[in-house]
Amino acid sequence: MNVSLHGVQRFPGRLMTLDEAARCILAGRGVTVAGDEAALRKLPKGLWIGGTIPYFMSEEGGLCTRDMVFVNELPLASGAPGLCTYDVASISEICTDAPDNGFTVLIVPAFSEIHERFAHDAPEFDGMYLQPLVGWVAGAHLDDLATTRPKVVFGPTGEFYENLAVAMHVALDSTHSASIEIVNLFSPGKGPAIRFPQSGFSATTAIVNGETVNLAEFLTRAGVDTRLPLVADYCGAMINVSFQKVDIEGGEVRFYAPVFSELEYHLAAPMQATAEAFRGQLVAGEGEVAFCCNCILNYLYGGLEGARTDPMHGPMTFGEIAYQLVNQTMVYLRIT
Repeated sequence: MNVSLHGVQRFPGRLMTLDEAARCILAGRGVTVAGDEAALRKLPKGLWIGGTIPYFMSEEGGLCTRDMVFVNELPLASGAPGLCTYDVASISEICTDAPDNGFTVLIVPAFSEIHERFAHDAPEFDGMYLQPLVGWVAGAHLDDLATTRPKVVFGPTGEFYENLAVAMHVALDSTHSASIEIVNLFSPGKGPAIRFPQSGFSATTAIVNGETVNLAEFLTRAGVDTRLPLVADYCGAMINVSFQKVDIEGGEVRFYAPVFSELEYHLAAPMQATAEAFRGQLVAGEGEVAFCCNCILNYLYGGLEGARTDPMHGPMTFGEIAYQLVNQTMVYLRIT
């Protein structure tokens, strides 16, 4: 059933069969699509952008499926959306390309050069914070990470990319506005300050309270719960960096987002990201939630498989975008 927000007609985001998703695309609706790569490759060309991920918050609860896709039709109150691809050089133009009144949805492939560029430089992009920028980092089934690369899809051509970002710029008329809400359950703990000699998605050494250590050995010896992220104050916002793997034999730690040499990190204070905790942090307000995503690690560590996060439905991703990159966070877009 379609819903109306002061004259804006759209279908709420939900899991669909491939046939349902294809009909939605062929009807010419501007949509974002999240799903397993094999499923996305079966969809027709059209007015859509997508990213690979098989984990979702659905009406039935959190689940993993390779056979269905999550389709989110965006409210189009002022003409057709603008669809673009961006490379490492042009991603800095993402905000200046945005409509004067509206929002942008951006999808970036995980562990790519453009992922790192966006994570590090987005707060300094021209026009950042003038119009809402939301989105997610495409990933893959956790069993497939050793053999596949996360990808994004540019629907008009049907092409898949491992090191380009795709975006949909959506204009709203003067009677509507968009705003972003962020639910981050984590805050810095009281443990030691941690800095990194080099920026990147992995680290061998770190500077812990002024002493250079092998990070994998330090985390293992200290019995650190790596389900909790590192937290840093980045331009006034508390930003999480989540652990992907601690390789004690190789002496390396890998992350779901890059760490940066200029920032000071702390391990997060203990907190379990349960469905109840997320619902308790939702901001009451008028209007409609037009887009939502949450982190795959909240799904894994917070017991969200099978748990309902109503009214928030969407992909469980390898990173969330709320102007800049965030981790282990729920992000949603409200239209009023």
